[in-house]
Formats: sequence, C-alpha cells, structure tokens
Amino acid sequence: MTPSAVLARAGLPDTPTTRLSGGSISDVHRAGAWVVKCHPRAPAGLFEAEARGLRALSDAGVRVPAVRWAGPEGIVMRHLPPGPDDPVGLAEQIARLHATPADGYGWPDPIFLGSFPLPRSPASTDWSDFWARHRIDPLLAATRTTLGAMAPAVERLLADFDPPVEGPCLVHGDLWSGNVLMSAAGPALIDPSVWRGERSVDLAMMHLFGGFGPRFWDAYRALRPIPRAVAEAIPFHQLYFVLVHVHLFGAGYLGHVRRILDRSA
Repeated sequence: MTPSAVLARAGLPDTPTTRLSGGSISDVHRAGAWVVKCHPRAPAGLFEAEARGLRALSDAGVRVPAVRWAGPEGIVMRHLPPGPDDPVGLAEQIARLHATPADGYGWPDPIFLGSFPLPRSPASTDWSDFWARHRIDPLLAATRTTLGAMAPAVERLLADFDPPVEGPCLVHGDLWSGNVLMSAAGPALIDPSVWRGERSVDLAMMHLFGGFGPRFWDAYRALRPIPRAVAEAIPFHQLYFVLVHVHLFGAGYLGHVRRILDRSA
C-alpha cells in the first residue's frame, strides 16, 4: 500500500511525501505534519504492535510521536520537528521508563523484534525461565541451522548462567540510538518492541552498537545506578539482539555470538 493510501485510511488528505532515512523494515515517509510507515508485505500485526508499544511508552511518561492510525497496511504518526541534542533529557526519559514497575515479566499481545514475531507470553515471576523460554528459545529455533555447533553452547549458557534480577519494569525492547529522536520538544523514542522485562534488556541493546555517550551515561547512572552484577550480565542479555540479527542478516553476526559466549564463560 502506498503512503497516500495509508493517509486515506487514516482520514487525512493526500499530501506530497518525502522519503525519510531509516526504516530498514518499512518504508518511512514524511507527509506534512505526519510520518507514514508502510510495507507491501508487512508481517501480520506489525504496525498494530508498534502503535500499542508507543501508547504504552506514552502512558509511562515517555515522549513519543502521537499515533493517528495503525492497521495492517501501515501506521501514521505525528511528525516531531528536530531539535538540539539533549543527552541529559534522554537519560531522564529512559530512567523514567525503567522506573515504571510491573507485576511480572511478559506482554499480553504479540510483539516484534524488528520483523521477527514473538507470541503472546504469559505473565511470569521467574526471569531466567521467562528469558529462556519466551525470548531466546524462539530465536534459537529460527537460527539453529546457521549457528551450527554454537547452538548447544547457547543452550548451556542459558542453563548455567544465573542473571541478576532487579525486578520487572517496562522496557522499550529495541533501544538502539537509531530509535531515539532529538525533537524540538525534547528527546523521544520510536520503533518500540515494548514488554515487561528486566531493564538489562534495554541496557544490553544500548551498549551493543553504541551511540549513547558519556554525558548520557553519567546522567542515567545518577538517576538509576547500575549495579556491577547487572553491568557484567550485559553480554548475556545481548544474545537476544544478536540472534535476531543472525536470523535477519545471516552468518556475518556469528562472531558476535562467539564473543558473547566467550565473555559469559
């Protein structure tokens, strides 16, 4: 479906569009005061899951683009004009997110990590079991052939490693620097994969590809100190994101898997 058709579904007039950067999964366009994402063969439920995630972040006090409409064909959101770099404000937003308590781990609706679908997960109070069964196991099943001899090593790591537990909170779920906007209203988050987990999930992705500088981390740690055990478990939680990259992009990410296994040994 074209951006014009998605705008029509949202009850908005046809507006000239400009393609925006990013959007490795979807086509992203600016249409006046709106941003339109669409994809001719989007996985079923992808855009609706994004809209739910954005609303959950907003309810937690995190700045996000307001959703006008979401459906199988795409999503329409308010455009956020760019603003100055504000790492301290970003730290405040993410610390607020990670201070949002939850009763247990999981999410009642399907979610996506990139384009990889994860099913509804029952609420759990056992982080190790939840992480293995509902987050890593689906990715292991999808990547086992590519992983080859490393697949049993990943399973041993899951069985042997006892990750630190701080308690469940709301997580963005795909928090790399490309999913941060510095807007005129202040820092905002986009493209979430929201669920209830350990904040270690977000910390792991934030460290995986960089992009969060010293000013951010100084401000974040002042608000939400990171215990040593949590910092040391970051490679373990990065496995989730590296496995989805193996699935989506192939064997070029196997070296990342090996480094995680070596660091967690």
